[in-house]
Amino acid sequence: MLNNKTILITGGTGSFGQKCTEIILQKYEPKKLIIFSRDEFKQSEMQKCFNDKEYPCMRYFIGDIRDEKRLHRAFSGVDYIIHAAALKQVPSAEYNPSEAIQTNVIGAMNIIDAAIDCKVKKVLSLSTDKAVNPTNLYGATKLCMEKLMISGNSYSTPGNTIFSAVRYGNVVGSRGSVIPLFNNLKTTKELPITHLDMTRFWITLEQSVNFILDKLEVMEGGEIFVPKIPVAKITDIAEAICPDCKFKVIGIRSGEKIHETLISSHESKNVKEYMNFFVILPEFKFWSVTNKWNEGKNQTNEFEYSSNKSFNKILTQNEILEMIT
Repeated sequence: MLNNKTILITGGTGSFGQKCTEIILQKYEPKKLIIFSRDEFKQSEMQKCFNDKEYPCMRYFIGDIRDEKRLHRAFSGVDYIIHAAALKQVPSAEYNPSEAIQTNVIGAMNIIDAAIDCKVKKVLSLSTDKAVNPTNLYGATKLCMEKLMISGNSYSTPGNTIFSAVRYGNVVGSRGSVIPLFNNLKTTKELPITHLDMTRFWITLEQSVNFILDKLEVMEGGEIFVPKIPVAKITDIAEAICPDCKFKVIGIRSGEKIHETLISSHESKNVKEYMNFFVILPEFKFWSVTNKWNEGKNQTNEFEYSSNKSFNKILTQNEILEMIT
């Protein structure tokens, strides 16, 4: 599907963008692969790995999703957009709420308007489990982003731009992950644990990229795709990284949950289940269920996909080590 197409990744110099670039170049032959981000230093570093001599399709476009005029220029001739740009640090968003809103919410609005105007075929946005029943500003902005993207289909004329989202949990090894923190502190023989019962959904960068590229192909506009992914206990992660370390319980940070949720019970009536993923279908008038999603299994109104549910696959310490090495 991506052969001879022009693909643009917002926030393309981040952990996800770099892995996505690597996999696209391995598997496909795009006409152009555009990295859109605002950090010229990160772009220059990325060009050392993916230069335009070895990869003639590569383009590097400096810009900010807050700048709608710049997005119009960048989106000209683009077929598919993977929207990964966001302010993601929970404490930073709490302290700088207006900045998080400008990037995560207003930026999403700009992308929708520019994509429709430039007749981009598909836009797939990255979301997070923190968007479900949010308790912090970051989660609230990602919930707004989801709502905006799904509603964007109402403004696009038939046969023009379609919008969908992918929602998943913590990414192993991404910036801000607890794993680099634990690795840096393991020589102290004491690791900070916010809560001994804490659980999180875990997915590798490669798994997240492959899931997104697969859903970019099958999306019809309006869906939120949720992968079935395993759960890790925070204590198991700590013990896998440093078996001899002691725990220092420091308490839950502001806006943090003990367990995370990928699908709330309020969404269950619109959920279809497949072997490896769920799809949340929209309720808006623009949407009519196609044959593509008719075969999915319906869920009960009480269904909730949370990290503390008994049906989840719980990672062993050995499995955690395999994921992080």
